[in-house]
Amino acid sequence: MNCYEIYFSPTGGTQKVARILAKGMGTKFTEIDMIKYPDKLQQLKLTEEDLCLIAVPSFGGRVPSAAAEELKKAKGCGAKAVLAAVYGNRAIDDTLAELQDILEEAGFTCIAGIEAVAEHSLMRQFGAGRPDGADERELTDFAAKIKAGMEETGTGNKLKLPGNRPYRVYNGVPLKPEAKGKCVACGLCAKECPAGAIPGDHPRSTDREKCISCMHCVRVCPRQARSCSRLLGFMAGQKLKKHCAGRKENRLYL
Repeated sequence: MNCYEIYFSPTGGTQKVARILAKGMGTKFTEIDMIKYPDKLQQLKLTEEDLCLIAVPSFGGRVPSAAAEELKKAKGCGAKAVLAAVYGNRAIDDTLAELQDILEEAGFTCIAGIEAVAEHSLMRQFGAGRPDGADERELTDFAAKIKAGMEETGTGNKLKLPGNRPYRVYNGVPLKPEAKGKCVACGLCAKECPAGAIPGDHPRSTDREKCISCMHCVRVCPRQARSCSRLLGFMAGQKLKKHCAGRKENRLYL
C-alpha cells in the first residue's frame, strides 16, 4: 500500500493539519503540494490498495476553485481517500460534500472526513495559532480511529458527510493582494500563484478576475511586498467577527 499526503495550502494552515493527520496514522506518506507541484497528482498510478489523505481549505464554504480543477484531473482507480476540510474558525458549509463529490467522480473511495480549524488565511486574528497543541492531540486521535477502522472493517458503507447540494454560492471576496513599493519583480509570486492571476512578465500586477484571494503570494514573497487594503481587511474582519467568535471544534466523520 502506498500512502499520499495531498494538500492545497496557500498559507500553511492546511499543510499543518495534513501533517498532523499523516503522522497520527503512523505510516510513511509521500507528500504532494498541489500548489508547488500541480501536475504531480495527475501522474500518480493509484490502485485500490493505496491511501490518499486529501486536505483543502474552505473558501466561503466551498473547495477553492483552483484545487477543485486539479482534483478533477486525478485518476483515483478505487484508492481510499481521507478527506480534510480546514476552515478559519467560521464553518465548512458545503466543503466536505463538494470534495467528496469531486473525488468520487474521479474514482476515489472516500472512507473518512474531517473538519479542522486553522488560522484564518485573510483575517489571522480568527483561529490564531491553530492548529494548537489541543488540536494536534485531537487530530492525532482522529487519525488513530481512522486507521483502526480501516484495519477492522475496511471501507464499509458509503461515507455520509455534512453539506448541501446544490452547494452554496461563493463569488469570492474583494480582498485582492497587490504589489507595493518593496517589489523587485522577482516573479516568485507569479510562478506559484495557483490561479494564474499574476502574469510572469509583469508580476507587480494582479488579475482581479482570476485572483481567488488565497494569499499564497503574500506568504511566499521574500520581501513582504504584497498585501491587501487595510481598510477592506478591517471591514471584512468586523463583518466576520460574530461568525468567527469563540473556539470552534474539529470533527470526525466515519
